[in-house]
Amino acid sequence: MTGGGAYPQLLDLACGAFLLAAVVVLWRRELTAMVRLFAFQGVALAAVAVLLGAHERRWDLVGVGLGVGALRAGVLPYVIRRTPTATVTATGSVTATATVTATGSVTATATGSVTATPTVTAAGSDASGGDDGRHRAREVGEAREVGEAREVHKAREVQEDREARPLVNVAASLLTAALLTLLAYAVARPLTELNPTPATRALPVGLAVVLIGFFVLVTRRRAPAQLVGFLLLDNGITAIAFLATSGVPLIVELGVSFDVLLAVLVLQTLTTRVRAAFGTTDIDDLRELHD
Repeated sequence: MTGGGAYPQLLDLACGAFLLAAVVVLWRRELTAMVRLFAFQGVALAAVAVLLGAHERRWDLVGVGLGVGALRAGVLPYVIRRTPTATVTATGSVTATATVTATGSVTATATGSVTATPTVTAAGSDASGGDDGRHRAREVGEAREVGEAREVHKAREVQEDREARPLVNVAASLLTAALLTLLAYAVARPLTELNPTPATRALPVGLAVVLIGFFVLVTRRRAPAQLVGFLLLDNGITAIAFLATSGVPLIVELGVSFDVLLAVLVLQTLTTRVRAAFGTTDIDDLRELHD
């Protein structure tokens, strides 16, 4: 059993890390960094449940906390990372046009399609020289095609991983997070006064994460980032359930966890297909396609 003096401090530390992870998500724009922060928040949420279970000698709650940590710090981040970050479409490939003379010199130019078109100009009747020139032309065309395709792939990968044009800038996002946290403390104050225990005093943290997760969900342009916002919102709801009711039954938590995992798998598949069909997951670009 956790000591009476150490328990509130450890619980406050876990709740502080839980809220901090949600706030830092607003600061970062890279999907990989957001997924790492979500995994860190899953560890903090598991720590909250384990501390509550150890303090109340409820080993079923400790088991629930460990299961929540495995799901939200391990399985869900792995599923999100498996989402491909970019695809190279026909618009990003290269056309290499090579002109070969009988002397064996090659002149190649890239114009923007995917085919390599060698053009042979023979000044004599040397068949072996012509074949060698055509072979070299094909090599030049293929090398340029592969190199340009890799550059386009890297550019699209960076673009898909990072939001270059967020709806709300970093300063405004952090200010909004502070206002939402204050709102959460103001709304939850009557509840904490009913039973002022260390767990109930931490209720505003869960509510603040719910509000911040919803803010991420509505202000990010790309579907994977919106998925992270949805998961932050779900983490906040789970934290409120732990802190307000000292945990939920194991069967209920298992059902909710499987529902969340199924929703993430469906959204991940949908995101992959949208990117394969349109080459992007930017909501504004998809809206323009609809218009």
